[in-house]
Amino acid sequence: MSNYLIIAFIAIITFSSVSCKKDPIGVCGFGTLPDYVVFGHFYGECAGEGCVEIYKVDNFKLYEDTLDMYPGSDTFYPGHFTTQWSDEKYQLVNDLYTFFPEALLNETNVIQGQPDAGDWGGIYFEIKRGSTHRFWLLDQMDDNMPAAYNEFVDKINEKIDIINH
Repeated sequence: MSNYLIIAFIAIITFSSVSCKKDPIGVCGFGTLPDYVVFGHFYGECAGEGCVEIYKVDNFKLYEDTLDMYPGSDTFYPGHFTTQWSDEKYQLVNDLYTFFPEALLNETNVIQGQPDAGDWGGIYFEIKRGSTHRFWLLDQMDDNMPAAYNEFVDKINEKIDIINH
């Protein structure tokens, strides 16, 4: 009888690890799947379409905002997410949520550091997860924020680069 329990246990472990490899946004080991995330970068002293790039991962799809508005600190980004990217691009960025530093949820200020204060740009990140709906403007200058947030900013920039190349 104990051999059957061992085999069942191994089967469960194997199934769990295979399922987590296909995990769309981090349910396996990373908390609750968000309803959606919005992320992007913005530059005030900039010209051209790339100055504001905001994306939304929602319902297992990747969308791009067509408004390209500079985000404010008083309300959620009002994006118009109509341009849908390919499933291939979605698959390359859908794990962004797994890098989210949960400590951000404890921050009372939506502005972290001095985003775009010296023309180095800023990051917008929004998460909707059940009754939790928050957003932040994050600094791109490493010395202005805690290292854990800098790593997340770097990951967001990496995902934006992946989308645009």
